[in-house]
Order: sequence, then C-alpha cells, then structure tokens
Amino acid sequence: MTYVYVKDSEGFVVKKQKSQVQADETIISAAEYKKLSGEEYYEKTFTRGGKRVGAGRKQKYAEPLKFQMRVSKQEKEFLAFARAHNFDYARAMK
Repeated sequence: MTYVYVKDSEGFVVKKQKSQVQADETIISAAEYKKLSGEEYYEKTFTRGGKRVGAGRKQKYAEPLKFQMRVSKQEKEFLAFARAHNFDYARAMK
C-alpha cells in the first residue's frame, strides 16, 4: 500500500492510496501538499502539538516543580528537626 498526495479538480488536497487515485486527480509532491493544506503554516506558527493553538504538552524547563507536603504542623516540625540533626529512622526502629 503506497500512499500519495493528490489534488482534485477543485483544488482540495488529500493523502490516499495510489490504487484509489481517480482520473480527474493529479499526484503532487509532499512539499506542495504541506503548502496547500496549511500544515507548513502550522509548523512555522505553532512549532509543537497539533493544529490547534496551545495543543500538545507544554514545556516547563524554566519553571521548577512545586514540592507539597500534606502533613500537620507538628509532623512538619518533627521532619525539620530530623533533617537538621541527621535522624536515622531505620536505626531508631531497631
């Protein structure tokens, strides 16, 4: 199954199998297809994701991840104390 890019008599472009090309359609190159279909414009404008604005996964290299602790105030104080004094939990449990 070989796929080709086709332009019909009205100017619409589509990708279809070579065996399904009709008499009134002409085979065009991939570069011409991108230009006529608008894919070239989307690649230049949006650079990532799909054809919609803001589509795709967002880049977060500049923003550090936020660390959240869901503990009580007393537990938080104990964790701070344990870190400051190099508390070894495994040794204490023995």
